[in-house]
Order: sequence, then structure tokens, then C-alpha cells
Amino acid sequence: MAVAGGLLALFVGALTVLAPQPVAAQDDLTIGVSWSNFQEERWKRDENAMKQAIEAAGATYISTDAQSQSSKQLTDVENLIARGADALIILAWDSDAIIPAVQSARNQGIPVVGYDRLIEHPEAFYISYDNREVGRQQALAVLNVQPTGNYVFIKGAQTDPNADILHKGQMDVMGELIETGKIKVVGEQYTDGWAPSVAQENMEQILTRTNNEVDAVVASNDGTAGGAISALASQGMAGSVPVSGQDADHAALNRIARGTQTISVFKDARELGRQAAEVAIKLAKGTALSEIPDTRQWSNGPREVEMTARLLKPIPVTRANLDIVLHADWIDKETLCRGVESDEVAACN
Repeated sequence: MAVAGGLLALFVGALTVLAPQPVAAQDDLTIGVSWSNFQEERWKRDENAMKQAIEAAGATYISTDAQSQSSKQLTDVENLIARGADALIILAWDSDAIIPAVQSARNQGIPVVGYDRLIEHPEAFYISYDNREVGRQQALAVLNVQPTGNYVFIKGAQTDPNADILHKGQMDVMGELIETGKIKVVGEQYTDGWAPSVAQENMEQILTRTNNEVDAVVASNDGTAGGAISALASQGMAGSVPVSGQDADHAALNRIARGTQTISVFKDARELGRQAAEVAIKLAKGTALSEIPDTRQWSNGPREVEMTARLLKPIPVTRANLDIVLHADWIDKETLCRGVESDEVAACN
């Protein structure tokens, strides 16, 4: 990763070979981006980096916002095609519902990049961070604080395959401990739309059902972590129960500094956006999937569809290494350390 001193490495492997696409005029490329929504803080960062990379390459950036609606995203993709998109980047709201739009684009010779959230289509390029590794890192950090006891899993949206990929990673670490009884799962819940308010409501219900007998929470992103922590705070439990997350949202990083969140897995959205833009431009120019560098053959989705993928390496961030996000210019010290006594956290000194 250029910004964070090369900490993000790429996984390299075999490629799925597809027929080359028609070559668009290199000086007149248009890249269409379909965003699922802008609920999470991070998507604006992704967009800024993606747009800058597209325009720096001399191409035109056009985009739509599906506003958390599957039907609107289908229409949005057709709209981007009608506006002359030579390649599409799609952050899917519902990874199954978007398939007809992907197929429509491919039928018209338009390449598709599935961005961050998996779209299981053999002719779509998949770019994301290694989400199974994210799940492993979340589980390891929480286990380091609380190696036994009553665990809650606050998962992502059931419509997003990443939710299950993350959970598989968590189970890679915790599966045997659950089988032997060292960890007891007292709550496990998907979170509609990854919404913090839904996560909070789910966590409140679990706390009520268990009479607050919860020792640890594995939340799958920073939004759901924030919802879970709000529920814990209402019971006076915030800070005494380890909670995981991901995305390095500013609020989450501040929670880590203040001691109410244990980990956020840093996936530099700027780097992901930049690389997705570069891939989309190559595909729009007619580069075959088999010729895109730094990719591998990947089939670890729910339906095991074989795809060409580029997976970036995530970085776990805890109180001990918060300096990483400062050095990466991801957050400023004032925002990170708000409400923190300087002698409590090394990064805030």
C-alpha cells in the first residue's frame, strides 16, 4: 500500500480465462459506478479515490446511488449502460438480485468489476480485501481479551456474501473452542443492511434474553460494533466486554482509543478504490481477465463460483498499534484521541 508504507500485499495465483472484450477508444473511456448506498462512512472515501484514479487516467467517472434498494440498483446499472459506460464497477446491495444486471452488461460486451461485496458471476472480476482473513483477525483479537465464556456474533447483512465469508473466518479460529464448550454462543444474528440501529436492537434483545450474561461480542464491521456497544453502554457494560469491528471508521478508532471497542480491521478504502479503477480501465480497453496482474482463481463464495479475484491484505488495529492509522493519514490525532487521557494510549501521547 503506497500510503501505509507497503503494508498491504496482494495475493497472486491462477486466473480464469475469458474472451477479450471489445476495445473502447482509449481517450474516450467512461467508467460507470453503481453504489449500493452511502450509509457507511467509508464509501465516500472509496468513491473519492476511485474517481481521482479514473480521471487521472483520462477517463470519465459517472455514478449512481441505489439508496439501499435492489430494484433501483438494477435500474441504475441499465442507466449507466445507456449513458455509455465502457466498464462497470458495482458495489452490490443484494449480491443475488444484481445478477440479471451483470448478465445484461456482459451480454452487451461491458466488463463488470464486483467491488468489495462478492457478486458470484463467472465473468465478473472480484476485488476486495481478504474477508475471511478479516474474520480471523476479529476473532483472534477478541479471544486474546476473553478466551472463554458467552459469545455473541453480530453478523452482517444476509444479502451480502461477505457476511458469511467473515463468519467462516471467525469460525476458523473459534470453531474448535465452541465444540469443546470453552466458548458458548448465546446469540447469533444477521444485521439487515448492516445498519447500526438494527445491530443495536438485536444486541438489546440478546442482552435481555441472557440477563446480560455476555462476555464477548464478535461484530462484523464498525457500524454493527457501534450498535452493539450502544446496547452494552445502556447496561453499563461498555468497555468491559470486548467487541470487534472492521473498516477503521473514525468513530470506531476513537472507541478503540477510549477502550470500548477492541479491534477494527483496517482496509484502506483509498487503495481499494484506486485499484478497482485501474482494473476497470484495463478491462474497458479490452484487457482479458487472464491478463490482469496480481490476481488469482477464487471460488470461496457461497455457491463456489470460480472467479478471477484480487484480494488485498487487511491490517488489524488495536490500542497497541493505533499509530498505523495516524501514519497512513487516515485520521488526525485530535479525532482519534478525543476524550482520551494522553497517558492512556501511546498513539495519543
